[in-house]
Amino acid sequence: MPLPDTFYCAQQINIPPELPDILKNFTKAAIRTQPKDLLLWSAAYFNALSKGEQLPVKDRLEMNVATQKTDTGLTPGLLKILHKQLSQKETCSKEELQTKWKGLCLPVDQLETLLSLGGFSSDIPWMEFFALGCSALGGTLQSSLKFACEILTEDEEGGAARIPFDTFVRLYTCLAHLDGDVPQEHTDSFLRSLQPQVSAVPH
Repeated sequence: MPLPDTFYCAQQINIPPELPDILKNFTKAAIRTQPKDLLLWSAAYFNALSKGEQLPVKDRLEMNVATQKTDTGLTPGLLKILHKQLSQKETCSKEELQTKWKGLCLPVDQLETLLSLGGFSSDIPWMEFFALGCSALGGTLQSSLKFACEILTEDEEGGAARIPFDTFVRLYTCLAHLDGDVPQEHTDSFLRSLQPQVSAVPH
């Protein structure tokens, strides 16, 4: 025998006082991030929120580049989210990266390609993966470094996009190694040539 319908009056429905703010913040985050799969992203969002982790949310709405004819998956805004979520430690596990990647609705085959190109196993050095992600965005060494600096900088948008020199050295070394056409002596020579300029900058 089916249960009778239950009717509630307004006094019986208890709405937590923080619910409106949670829903408002969630809506703003969804609009800024524009996830491809709202349900999948929402699960990642509320999972991170419940654990007090970095949310999978872009800083601002990201427009497609005019030259971008097809969806390339990874974007600077999405790579920045991954960096915020995974850079606290030197390494991250493959499973953790896969979970965060899927939570951003990124194509799994793109992640597998990046992991294969980097020769990564279960523990992934984050900055090496980050450099590989910048390479996927940029294509050329110079363009990849530009993306890296823009993502990592604490300067205001449109500013100089400065990053610490030791971070630049690590990224340049990784990217030059990935490029394969940049000899080690050229890398060393280039970085040595920058050192006097870095030393002259007041801190």
